[in-house]
Amino acid sequence: MSERLAGPAAILEDLLRIAGAPAADGAVRFEGEDPVLPTAFRIGEFAAAAIGAAALQVARLHEQAAGVRQDVGVDVEAAAIATRSSRELVADPPLPVPELRTVGWYRTRDDRWLFTQRLFPHHFRRQLEVLGCEPTEEAIAAAVARHDAQWLEDRMVAAGASAALVRSREEWAAHPQAQALAGLPLLEIRRIAPSDPIPLPAGDRPLSGLRVLDLTRVLAGPTAGRTLAEHGADVLRISSPRTPDDTRMMIDTGHGKRSTVLDLATSSGRAAIRELLRTADVFTQGYRPGAIANFGLWPGELASLRPGIICTSISAFGRLGPWSRRRGFDSIVQAASGIMLANAVDDRPRALPSNPLDYITGYLAAFGTLVALERRAREGGSYTVELSLAQTGRYLDERLELADPAAAATRPAEPPAEVVERLSIERDTEFGRLRYLAPVAQLSATPAAWALPTVPADHDEPVWL
Repeated sequence: MSERLAGPAAILEDLLRIAGAPAADGAVRFEGEDPVLPTAFRIGEFAAAAIGAAALQVARLHEQAAGVRQDVGVDVEAAAIATRSSRELVADPPLPVPELRTVGWYRTRDDRWLFTQRLFPHHFRRQLEVLGCEPTEEAIAAAVARHDAQWLEDRMVAAGASAALVRSREEWAAHPQAQALAGLPLLEIRRIAPSDPIPLPAGDRPLSGLRVLDLTRVLAGPTAGRTLAEHGADVLRISSPRTPDDTRMMIDTGHGKRSTVLDLATSSGRAAIRELLRTADVFTQGYRPGAIANFGLWPGELASLRPGIICTSISAFGRLGPWSRRRGFDSIVQAASGIMLANAVDDRPRALPSNPLDYITGYLAAFGTLVALERRAREGGSYTVELSLAQTGRYLDERLELADPAAAATRPAEPPAEVVERLSIERDTEFGRLRYLAPVAQLSATPAAWALPTVPADHDEPVWL
């Protein structure tokens, strides 16, 4: 078991150490502490440290470019609530509500638990094909109860569905995938090719003129791009007509971005994205390892196409191990890695009260990207930045549990409405009037803000500003 870290400032210093960045030495002011949410895992402090790390790198880059020093502050309560920001989004008119719960826990024949993630219809359809039942809670529970948990997990994965056997911490530690990740750091930043030094473009905001191609969906990858957008980057999100996204999550992570649709399975789609990449600074992708490489978009090729590019990749289970190409979401990783059982109530597995693996991995990806950009400006080079939800979960589980879990039991199940309202802003958008959480990072000279409203997937042309 790794050493426990006390407080967001200590976590921040550890993140900077892992990334090979200079120590903060008190440069980020934190307010508040965990527990904020009803869990013994220190989600708020971890999120605050990750947000603080990205904001500190923004401040450092701006000081290097403009000679302006500034204070950085992060509120732990705001950071904790930010790890559930899609849930706090309020739209007028309201967004559609799913007819069936998007997740479910079911007892198996061998008295284990199977967790199913059915956020997307095609995943749900594949689950039903494996189970051979009707799409009702009663029918699903009865079908699951006829099979053993491991058999079900294997069949679900083979069918392209999204489900996991709910494991204990001990089971996960002995699993080949956990052992493959044990030797990897929380995030990896590697120079992969030479280039001349490339300073950040000059502008009023720290990341003005920075071009970010955001080929991601759901939460973790889009959060990385949204974080760069809140400091002035030109972030162009690329959606696929073949892969669905969740409307609420797309809206939540779309603040500050432009958005277009390209079909990479077509020659015209591949040509369009390669043209964008020729002058991009950052390419962020959130698909399984190897999936995007099938379209010629692997880091070595991109570094040849655009010397000095930063290639940031986020996956569910990491770049190594037997599960490296397995699809997964925040909740799937929680189920498989022991977090759900560690967060159980009355021996029933329970998900964490937010999506910390998604959102915090997104903030960490933005942080790692900014560290790589600073190195590119100083010494040149193209870089890869690699993270996974499973590595973020391992860090959270090993280092960031409260010494007194009973304190978490006193927290409300939902953040108080008045607190969420205080942390939120409103804007008219093409989705109607939206109320959503404001950026958490506080910078004294260059306040974080999203210049553009969130937009539909096909809103913009595939061109840079």
